[in-house]
Amino acid sequence: MMRTRLLWFTSGALFTGGTIAYYLHRDLFKDRYLLVNQLKDNFGALEARVSTLESVPHHSNAQDGGSST
Repeated sequence: MMRTRLLWFTSGALFTGGTIAYYLHRDLFKDRYLLVNQLKDNFGALEARVSTLESVPHHSNAQDGGSST
């Protein structure tokens, strides 16, 4: 009888631990996936803004009378 209780307790503990590990891993993977996508979107927007700024001609030196260096 003692072995049966120990067997059921061990199997229940293993099942509970496995379930917790599964949901914890799934949650962490989801957060990592969302973070990677958010960073890609932010860097894509930043790259678009920088390329837009680089394509606009800069006339402040010509208006100030300064030389371009």
